[in-house]
Amino acid sequence: MDIIWNSLRELITPTTAAYALAAIGLNVHFGFTGLLNFGQAGFVAIGAYGFAISVMTFGFSTPLAIAVTLVLAAGYALLLGVPTLRLRADYLAIVTIAAAEIIRFALNSSAFAKWTGGANGLYNEYSGWLKGSNPYPSGVVTVGPWTFGSNDLWIATVDWLVVLLTAGAIYLLVRSPWGRVLKGIREDEHAMLSLGKNVNLYKLQALVIGGVIGAAAGILYVQPTSVQPFDFATRMTFNMYTMLILGGAATVFGPILGSMIFWVVMRFTDELVNLGVDGGLFDNVTQGSQLRFVLVGVALVLLVVFRPQGILGNRTELSFDAK
Repeated sequence: MDIIWNSLRELITPTTAAYALAAIGLNVHFGFTGLLNFGQAGFVAIGAYGFAISVMTFGFSTPLAIAVTLVLAAGYALLLGVPTLRLRADYLAIVTIAAAEIIRFALNSSAFAKWTGGANGLYNEYSGWLKGSNPYPSGVVTVGPWTFGSNDLWIATVDWLVVLLTAGAIYLLVRSPWGRVLKGIREDEHAMLSLGKNVNLYKLQALVIGGVIGAAAGILYVQPTSVQPFDFATRMTFNMYTMLILGGAATVFGPILGSMIFWVVMRFTDELVNLGVDGGLFDNVTQGSQLRFVLVGVALVLLVVFRPQGILGNRTELSFDAK
């Protein structure tokens, strides 16, 4: 029973909230517009490091640091989108995954270690603004069957509030005329061109909005803990795609549900691995930890085969052909 409760605790953690927000941004790209962005981790890295460096190195106030970080993400999206969105979709996929890796290697480089910390990363001396406004009593706070540190619970509360507000904004956007044009571009951009719509401009707007949301997720991601370049490997983006497909692409709450399920499953398999190590099934945690990726991979394959539209998705609107 402890394994189940420990796993369900991931439903409300800051990490789950940060990934949910990043997946919402990716959903604007892929789910609603049909853009193949394989480098969402790059936007998250810009958000995490942009905010941390703005506060720690330049001494910016929190609002100014957030503003600067989001502007950087918008500029990065424009830099990627302007030369590639006129071309085939696969060019954007290649450019985004390469650009995200360039960012990660730059963050890892000793040449920029003065600002980025290099391979050691940065530690959370930048989250004092949240701790200073914490309304929860100091010490340990009990929430149902779980206990949280006061600061951790406050960060989780703020993170999930941001996620819900963003989901509400996306709900309104995708039901507006602008959102209907995005869906039309996803289905048949030539038809939208024939209707006089500036397809490239709409795609660029979607890329910027989704990228800015991804950078906001990076700001959330960096709050409760330290941050290292390794966190933003390509695997992060593919984990987001897993969450998106699991919950249902082209739905407002699919990315949130997918993130929750993903991290509960990951924590559950971690608990099973620990039991396996204690019981002698695995020699060490490293050996057993590979099992969780196998289980998640098998679950994703079964999902794509038997429910390609995801849990909340509509098969008539968007599905993934597994044949």
